[in-house]
Amino acid sequence: MRRPVVIISGVIAVLLCLGIFSITQGKYQISLETIWGVIKGNGERGVAETVLLNIRLPRILGAMMIGAAMAASGASYQSMFVNPLVSPGILGVLSGAGFGAALGMVIGDSWFTVQILAFGFGMTAAAAAIMLSHFYQGDRVLMLLLGGIISSSMFTALLSVVKYLADPDDELPAITYWLMGGLSMITLKSVAMTAPLILSGLAIMIMLSGRLNLLSMGDDEARTLGVRPGRLRVIVIAAATLTCVASVSIGGIIGWIGLLTPHIGRFIAGPDNRVLIPLSAVIGAILLLLADNLSRLYLPVELPLGITTSLFGIPFFAFCLKRARQGAR
Repeated sequence: MRRPVVIISGVIAVLLCLGIFSITQGKYQISLETIWGVIKGNGERGVAETVLLNIRLPRILGAMMIGAAMAASGASYQSMFVNPLVSPGILGVLSGAGFGAALGMVIGDSWFTVQILAFGFGMTAAAAAIMLSHFYQGDRVLMLLLGGIISSSMFTALLSVVKYLADPDDELPAITYWLMGGLSMITLKSVAMTAPLILSGLAIMIMLSGRLNLLSMGDDEARTLGVRPGRLRVIVIAAATLTCVASVSIGGIIGWIGLLTPHIGRFIAGPDNRVLIPLSAVIGAILLLLADNLSRLYLPVELPLGITTSLFGIPFFAFCLKRARQGAR
């Protein structure tokens, strides 16, 4: 286990360095001395403190949390379903959260309402997929996938209804922008509210990562080794869904991180989930922070983060697609 520890420690160091670099960069430059002065309370006030505490720090922390949540959820789903092409939205979570957020923008009058409804309907979509899978006999994993397809389609249709009924001059543009994903609306309060949910889900997935390895051998073999596959899947789905929905509620729908990052982790350290899940979480945080830096620092206009990750994720996935199943094995 020495090599995996070195790898994970190295990528954590990269993440910390990238975070420090990101917090100093922007339209308004902030030096490390100024940041240290704000932390110590040495009278560093005004624009620097406002930019640091109200804009840049929440955005950087949010990017790290969302990237880690989506990547770890994707790795857990792929391992649980024994399918390297599964993404965190497989159970309809993203569609449910999108519908909840759109509904909140139409009937609510605050951003908090949007986040609460996005979280609630995201969890509802996953619960609906699980319930649908129990209505039919057959392979439990296949039934879960089919239940996810049904749930996702249902909430996608409901989202279309809300968009059709929304005010085209005010509500519809806001819904469309949110669905593209982004961190411009994130605050320290929303980060503090979702951090316990995301960290709890990550901790559960990491603790169960060794048992997830046994699922790849088949349910019968896993039972002989003392694992209850049905119970394990429910717990992993709950943890992965919790982290995924919590991240979507504050950052909108940001694709490709949950699908691509586990493949990068497998190329670096192999398919062992005890290493893959924590490694994917750190790499996901790095990738999303890089995408956010690119979007806000180096492009002529700030693209929504979901567009940025898609533009760079699609060609990368096309490059590694032929090795995806080999890496999973």
